[in-house]
Amino acid sequence: MSLTDQAILKIKEMIISGELRPGDRLPPEQGLSEKLGLSRSSLREAIKALTMFRVLDVRRGDGTYVTSLKPSLLTEAMAFIVDLHQDSSVLELMEVRRVLEAAAVRRAASRITEEQIAELWEAIPSSEGLGVEELVQADLAFHRLLAVASGNEYVVGFLDGLSAGTVRARVWRALTEKNAVDRTINEHKAIVRALEQRDPVLAEAAIVVHIGGVEQWLRHAITTEELADRRAAQAETGSEGQAEVAAEV
Repeated sequence: MSLTDQAILKIKEMIISGELRPGDRLPPEQGLSEKLGLSRSSLREAIKALTMFRVLDVRRGDGTYVTSLKPSLLTEAMAFIVDLHQDSSVLELMEVRRVLEAAAVRRAASRITEEQIAELWEAIPSSEGLGVEELVQADLAFHRLLAVASGNEYVVGFLDGLSAGTVRARVWRALTEKNAVDRTINEHKAIVRALEQRDPVLAEAAIVVHIGGVEQWLRHAITTEELADRRAAQAETGSEGQAEVAAEV
């Protein structure tokens, strides 16, 4: 374990033990490095890392503070990690999303308020004249309301992070799949009706059907695209071979 990792763990232990609480200012660098038995350079690297993950907040000219440690802050780094994933891994992101949203909706069924149900209905637009961008934004808003209704801030944070990696897939589907707009709207309505009945099993089934349908379409689309790319590459290779033979003749 590197000295920087050791410093990170020791600061983490100070927070977990309550020695450092949300909003507290860290001791001066020299005193803290001596207390932890680490060099000041290792401490600085640890602070940089914990700042990136929103555990610490460096305020120039003032000092370094422990953040509020709210779930919405601590899960922000996930969106950055998700953005690094390529299209080939989007199916795995969709699977994680399906699992998390199913749990969120099941939880929401027993605690959702009438006001939250009304917000969900309002978040479902009319299909008439609805463009792709409007559909995707409405979809994102609808699913965030579902997460919020679960009453779990970590679920909201994780799903917010996952959304960044699935926006392109949502746009792609809306542009290419027949009746994607009507299907999305109808499936959203089915989810809200299940929540109105306070039926966790039905609500979970509705969200799984909804996201599972997107997964199924996406898997087929990716497979089709990869097959087309392979055929194009083979055709190009064949053309080059024919050209070489012609040149030799």
